[in-house]
Amino acid sequence: MAEVLSSYIPIVIFIAICLVIGLALMVAPFALAFKAPDAEKLSAYECGFNAFDDARMKFDIRFYLVAILFIIFDLEVAFLFPWAASFGDIGWFGFWSMMVFLGVLTIGFIYEWKKEHSNGSEPGQNSGRTGAERRDRPDNEQTCRR
Repeated sequence: MAEVLSSYIPIVIFIAICLVIGLALMVAPFALAFKAPDAEKLSAYECGFNAFDDARMKFDIRFYLVAILFIIFDLEVAFLFPWAASFGDIGWFGFWSMMVFLGVLTIGFIYEWKKEHSNGSEPGQNSGRTGAERRDRPDNEQTCRR
């Protein structure tokens, strides 16, 4: 029994070191940071000017669709790495299975591409603002150039 427990000692030491380092990194900023807040540091900052609008303003749904597409294709790459590492061992079945997987993802990408560009606008073109809001308030790019 003692022999089995002694084999876990390196794991316990590793976990203890991780906890000490993690706690030290969480406590160090509070103990060592220079604390001299003033009005300028505590003010909202957006491109050199005070914030124009509420942070909870509406965004166009296409931003979220682009994010979901990014996650899907990021996961595709995550599946490609182990496939490539074991490519010599899996044979033709593994090769054609991955080709079917990539084909389905490519068809999905083409579908989304056609669907997004069929309405004639780019994602985020109006950022969810109404016509009056776009006319009355300049975009951040124009604000930064002032």
